[in-house]
Amino acid sequence: MMELKPLNLVPPNRPPPGLNFFPSLNPPQKTLTFHKFLVLFLTFIAYAAFHASRKPPSIVKSVLGPEIKAQNGTNGWAPFEGPSGPHRLGELDLAFLLAYSIGMYFAGHIGDNIDLRLFLTVGMLGSGILVIAFGLGYFLDVHWLLFFVTVQILCGLFQSIGWPCVVAVIGNWFGKAKRGLIMGVWNSNTSVGNIIGSLVASSVLSFGWGWSFLLPGIFILVVAVFVYMFLVVSPDHIGLELASKEIEMNVEGVALVGKETGEAEEEGVVVEPETEGAIGFLQAWRLPGVAPYAFCLFFSKLVAYTFLYWLPFYLRQTVVAGVQLSHKSAGILSTVFDIGGVVGGVLAGVTSDIIEARGVTSIVFLLLSMPALLFYRIYGSVSMFTNITLMLVSGALVNGPYSLITTAVAADLGTQSDIKGNSRALATVSAIIDATGSVGAALGPLLAGYISTRGWNSVFVMLILSIFIASLLLIPIVKNEIKEKLNEGKWLWISMIKR
Repeated sequence: MMELKPLNLVPPNRPPPGLNFFPSLNPPQKTLTFHKFLVLFLTFIAYAAFHASRKPPSIVKSVLGPEIKAQNGTNGWAPFEGPSGPHRLGELDLAFLLAYSIGMYFAGHIGDNIDLRLFLTVGMLGSGILVIAFGLGYFLDVHWLLFFVTVQILCGLFQSIGWPCVVAVIGNWFGKAKRGLIMGVWNSNTSVGNIIGSLVASSVLSFGWGWSFLLPGIFILVVAVFVYMFLVVSPDHIGLELASKEIEMNVEGVALVGKETGEAEEEGVVVEPETEGAIGFLQAWRLPGVAPYAFCLFFSKLVAYTFLYWLPFYLRQTVVAGVQLSHKSAGILSTVFDIGGVVGGVLAGVTSDIIEARGVTSIVFLLLSMPALLFYRIYGSVSMFTNITLMLVSGALVNGPYSLITTAVAADLGTQSDIKGNSRALATVSAIIDATGSVGAALGPLLAGYISTRGWNSVFVMLILSIFIASLLLIPIVKNEIKEKLNEGKWLWISMIKR
């Protein structure tokens, strides 16, 4: 099979222009450690900006859609008003997320062949412009469904550029050691972005729902400028090299074990390119762990993105301690779920590093999240304290395995001997996992839009059932992990219990 050659659209090893304007940021004035922290910060805030710009649709749902009790004669924003309003809003989410999942299949390969900094900047600029365009629908009094759907489709394609790029850059700078912890902390950018988007969009909602889109759109455009100016894609772009044995990652975030460094030299390490050809799509599905984790992420993302897009709307329609929350209060309160997501992502990463079992960690979080969601639905309206507490716990348990699978688990799949040294095989594997999960993310909000008209109990049944299926899919992996640890003499407490 003929190997795809790089596009070479930009000169290799090109440093960002900001380092030319500020020479003091270049080595040897600034060390490798400084640039690692700079890369962590820039990629963190970049992807947080992506998620902040995704949040406005969920915040304005309660304004666009039909009110429980229409006030001042208003009943939503055409074409989202009336009994079919939730259906149209769910279809709007589907348009964005389906385009996003399709884009994920292509973004990785494109990012492999062109400058990641430029590609990421293009994704951020396109996303910002389209988010602002959606908000202009308010100021221009647009009521054409096709306009909003088209904007969401295009926005989904540009948004799909973000994740492959930021993970690839992180992979160039950081190796495998403590991957669960590092990726768990770094991956909190999604929850932090959701929190920023919720707070900003909610704070200006009273001025008109268009402002809820304009400010997050401007935010991602501003961050894009800093990314373009200062993001260093790889250490060798500024004359730095990783002195210790590192494992690089491809664009989708999977470790390239065939690109391990050789013996450490004072002047650096020469990385040899791999030469194996790509494997087929069906072959990649048959690799150990790929199918279970891909479908597990499908159902995990279905749940996580249902909360992402519908939680403020749910809170607006739910009476908490006898009080009907306002649009602004519902949007701000929804950030508690994302705060729990930050805690859950870090906790899952640390736990999986300690016990050295990603599957066991994921299934424990999933199993605990089922009663947590049930309790939240039953007791969340008792008082504000119980609502916040149960929402915090639910956010941690739902987002923990989702965060773990999209980062550390995807990277771990690159270490298995079946595809050792084959980066193009790894790209296929990671695309399968991420894109399959994104299809679930597209389906969840759509189903919630239709099912919610029958009552929110039905929505929570769907969520708990999805988590249960996700747990079942991990059973073979969990059994293998436990067996492996017992054979290695680890987890002695299990052996003692069995005796």
